[in-house]
Amino acid sequence: MFTVLSRYVTFVEAVNYRLGRIAMYGIFVMVGVLLWSSVSKTFFLPSLWTLETAQFAMVAYYILGGPYSMQLGANVRMDLFYSPWSDRKKAWVDTITVFFLIFYLGTLLWGGWESTAYAFKYGERSATAWRPYMWPIKVIMCTGIFLMLLQATCELIKDIAKIRGVKL
Repeated sequence: MFTVLSRYVTFVEAVNYRLGRIAMYGIFVMVGVLLWSSVSKTFFLPSLWTLETAQFAMVAYYILGGPYSMQLGANVRMDLFYSPWSDRKKAWVDTITVFFLIFYLGTLLWGGWESTAYAFKYGERSATAWRPYMWPIKVIMCTGIFLMLLQATCELIKDIAKIRGVKL
């Protein structure tokens, strides 16, 4: 049983690692877009697309980087209480609290899926002057939330294995 789960964890973490490393470079996309925005406002006509493109790039950056951050353990914890605990006690607490995260991510994914379907069905556009279609960023958001949900299940599997003394 743990062999199948180990393969699942290995696969999901490999996907999230690679995607997270790619998403890491999204910061340069944001910097480039915002630099162009500043230059165009100073020397040319202001571009309508720059601010919203930077916002979309930022959403993709942190949504697709979230599972990678969780995988590295870079998420926020209350270290005042958490750090002195044994690894086994940490695994017990994480096993309990990850169910809240999974419920939250499942609810978020369900709402995101509904919103994405709406954007596709009605050709939803932003209410700004540029009026880009909303479905591309909504697809990215649903993908990132789904990958975060998969990573949360991986963390649950690893914690259960740690509690049982099984090496994954």
